[in-house]
Amino acid sequence: MTRIPISAARSQLGALVRRAAHGRETIALTDHGHVAALLVSPQVIEDLEDAVADYQRRKAEGTREPCDHGSRNSSRLPTGSSE
Repeated sequence: MTRIPISAARSQLGALVRRAAHGRETIALTDHGHVAALLVSPQVIEDLEDAVADYQRRKAEGTREPCDHGSRNSSRLPTGSSE
């Protein structure tokens, strides 16, 4: 994960958004050294929502084993490291 102070991000916002959107890079915007916000690809959020929905469905069905429908790759979820 790339960390950038908000003050530096102002002048680079367009490029940072493109890096997050197209490069699947998570960009942490920091305020006084603390992470204040994250820029992430919408696909990462969709993948996370899919994983949560799948978990909730399996839990409601009483199934404990993960289902792999080959739909989306959960390895795209943010891990705290840049790709």
